[in-house]
Amino acid sequence: MITSKQRAYLRGLANGIPALYQVGKDGVGENTAALISDALEANELIKAHVLDNALLTAREAAAELAEMVGADIVQVIGNKFVLYKESKENKQIELPRR
Repeated sequence: MITSKQRAYLRGLANGIPALYQVGKDGVGENTAALISDALEANELIKAHVLDNALLTAREAAAELAEMVGADIVQVIGNKFVLYKESKENKQIELPRR
């Protein structure tokens, strides 16, 4: 679990990254979760976009994905969300102390 100070730091980092992943009308499935999990292991912080034709809101998709892959929700704005998960082998982000 990340603190509000750490979440604010991660939001600042997320401003500079594009939304490379999408959740579409099929929602969140095993394939999407595997893709997001691999992306989080490689990058630790990712931004995703929920398409207009999706049956889930960005908040619902973020919550479902975060639970499936063991990540923290950093931010949900409009149809985009940001997830963070500390990498086991490729640590890139040093969070502020708790």
